[in-house]
Amino acid sequence: MDYDRRDAECESPKERIKHFREFHTPLSKEEQEIQGARCMACGVPFCQAGQMIAGMASGCPLHNLVPEWNDLIYHGNWEEAYYRLKKTNNFPEFTSRVCPGLCEAACTCNLHGSPVTTKANEYGIIENAYEKGYAKACPPKARTGKKIAIIGSGPSGLTVADQLNKRGHLVTVFEREDKPGGLLRYGIPNMKLEKQFIDRKLAVMEEEGICFETGCNIGKDKKSAELLKAFDRVVLCCGASHPRDIKVPGRDAKGIYFAVDFLKSTTKCLWKNEMQLKEGEYISAKGKNVIVIGGGDTGNDCVGTSIRHGAKSVLQLEMMPKLPEKRTPDNSWPEWPRVAKTDYGQEEAIAVFGADPRMYQATVKEFVKDKNGRVAKAVLLSLEPKKDEKTGRITMEPVAGSEKEVTADLVLIAAGFLGSQSYVADAFGVESLTPCLQQVGILLEFGVHAFVLQVGADEDVALVEFPDGRLRFGRDYRMDAADFVADLPAYLEKVIGG
Repeated sequence: MDYDRRDAECESPKERIKHFREFHTPLSKEEQEIQGARCMACGVPFCQAGQMIAGMASGCPLHNLVPEWNDLIYHGNWEEAYYRLKKTNNFPEFTSRVCPGLCEAACTCNLHGSPVTTKANEYGIIENAYEKGYAKACPPKARTGKKIAIIGSGPSGLTVADQLNKRGHLVTVFEREDKPGGLLRYGIPNMKLEKQFIDRKLAVMEEEGICFETGCNIGKDKKSAELLKAFDRVVLCCGASHPRDIKVPGRDAKGIYFAVDFLKSTTKCLWKNEMQLKEGEYISAKGKNVIVIGGGDTGNDCVGTSIRHGAKSVLQLEMMPKLPEKRTPDNSWPEWPRVAKTDYGQEEAIAVFGADPRMYQATVKEFVKDKNGRVAKAVLLSLEPKKDEKTGRITMEPVAGSEKEVTADLVLIAAGFLGSQSYVADAFGVESLTPCLQQVGILLEFGVHAFVLQVGADEDVALVEFPDGRLRFGRDYRMDAADFVADLPAYLEKVIGG
């Protein structure tokens, strides 16, 4: 290999916790072109495979044409690289910031060395496209006259809206929050995705003819019958907005919140007050002993946000054992690497408090309240893996006598999600997503959310859930995630009778 891997520069933890901005400094155009040269143009490009191997996603689930646009930027053809990127990806301005980088994990160069900086290259392509004007609005040349209502403006809703608008349909997106974006705006912290980049893309979509109606909670503020009468078809892109709770004694104590509510309050406060936090307008961790329940991405976001608030301490509970530092023999490339990683929030906790905030194989047994009904302590319990001899499944079981108390002033529950909130689906008479979640749970851990509910009997309503906007789903909600068909436009054309 003639060139070593060089990625975007990252601001030091102690500096970046002073603000809520993105903290990576991208390479120059010339340096990014050199990184493009590292792509090997493999005969079998696992980076774009997007397949399931050993129950885990490997390669880009959008099937981005990675080797093509890596080669194009190497040769300085940034405009054509943008067009090739947009062939498969509706929103590279988002994925280049928040995607977990499955392409790099499956990169052939990652087998015996360092992977190509594909995610950074994607970032360079889309930002250059905005700078040069390639990413301008391109309204459809003709309209079908069909009116489509999309419920939800998260990644799934925006993706469906973009696809259907390009095919000439008249699209209106309904959002219950004050601004569009869903999980992108209020689920992902500003330091990972600054919200002006969402607004930048939304402005393009509006110029292309898509209408957005915010502050409209379908199923409550507006009846389903109104939409079915006013629109030819309705697509429900509701997201997985039903958080998993922790059912233990003391759960009703004050000071215990779901992670998404905590993160949302911070984002809303920042954008209301010129990127400054104003006391009393958000759920504050300042000066508090914080416990984060959940070791995933959302839990990490809570750690990073709490530190920026000025938390006194942060403890993150992870019920599973710590993963190994390196791949084990039964986790070979190109499988997703099941190895321990330290994300930005944990890096910041180490820099501020001198230790990793995570406690593995632990959970909460009970919350203890003070005289005012606020959470004051948490009783923790150690867990150990045990194999069920009948089923062969490994479960985490409590260790007898392992209880211990820790101080807790603020508890944030980041224990995953149980699908969509039922009231919207109920309003349109479609089934709950819960059965499907059991089948795709492994995908959720790696950010490859892709699932769909059945179409209503009269085919007036299609209910789609894929919180990261992934273009994979099938008609039968009982089908295994690995069998989903990656053909969004054709499927939706069938649903809406296009």
